Amino acid sequence: ELYVADAKANTTATQLTHTVSDEFLAKQLIAPKIVAVPSSHTEQPIYAKVYYPADYVEGESGKNRKAVIFNHGAGYLQNSHMGWSGYFREFMFHSLLASEGYVVMDMDYRASKGYGRDWRTAIYRQMGTPEIQDLADGVSWMAENANVDTGSVGTYGGSYGGFMTFMALFTQPDLFQAGAALRPVTDWAHYNGPYTSNILNHPDVDPIAYEKSSPIYYAEGLKNRLLINAPMVDNNVFFQDSVRLVQRLIELEKENFETAIFPVEPHGFVQPSSWLDEYRRIYKLFKETL
Repeated sequence: ELYVADAKANTTATQLTHTVSDEFLAKQLIAPKIVAVPSSHTEQPIYAKVYYPADYVEGESGKNRKAVIFNHGAGYLQNSHMGWSGYFREFMFHSLLASEGYVVMDMDYRASKGYGRDWRTAIYRQMGTPEIQDLADGVSWMAENANVDTGSVGTYGGSYGGFMTFMALFTQPDLFQAGAALRPVTDWAHYNGPYTSNILNHPDVDPIAYEKSSPIYYAEGLKNRLLINAPMVDNNVFFQDSVRLVQRLIELEKENFETAIFPVEPHGFVQPSSWLDEYRRIYKLFKETL
């Protein structure tokens, strides 16, 4: 917003612009809590943000809450902290979901930074294995501690988070009832070499690591609903990644997936209409399946 004030001490600034609507200001944003999820594979817990519905009562029973797990991007980010995150759109979306009764979890799965070398390098030669194990622990934790029905849990994420969505739905098909993969990696052999070679070595040297870590080799495992959102002008994760996976799903005669193409968008969307369309599709997916 723009303010004007006299350049002197003890002055009061006058606000000149009001760009936020009254409708937005009336929305109740939910402050997440940080929890430590016990890991079934490491001694360290998995730290996560949890957005609870406003009507949630600690200790409630019945196992009737729906839930969504968000997978942050890049692989190496840290998102479970009390500072403001770059994921401000997701913060608003998670508040919306929580206001409608969903429990939302945002995990710093293995490979996230800030937890030591072993945590960061756990994915060496096996991207998509430790992370999905951590998501499974997250689902179990929500069932035990947040009254969540394990038959009503979805997941979504973009870029690395989209890759994780694929790996979860393909390799652990009963873990989530629906998933949305946004601007996702499907085959690491076609991704940025300097990034990937630090984790999987070079594809000519270690093809086994690439096959073990790439969703396109597990597509046959798709069982539940999948949404793929693919921007065409993506210079990070190329559009061909989504095209190849869609063709693979067609060849496998899968019927429970849909694809949305964003013709003018790069990796990070620019047009507000595209962001709105993307979140509407994710919201609709979860409303229909959870």
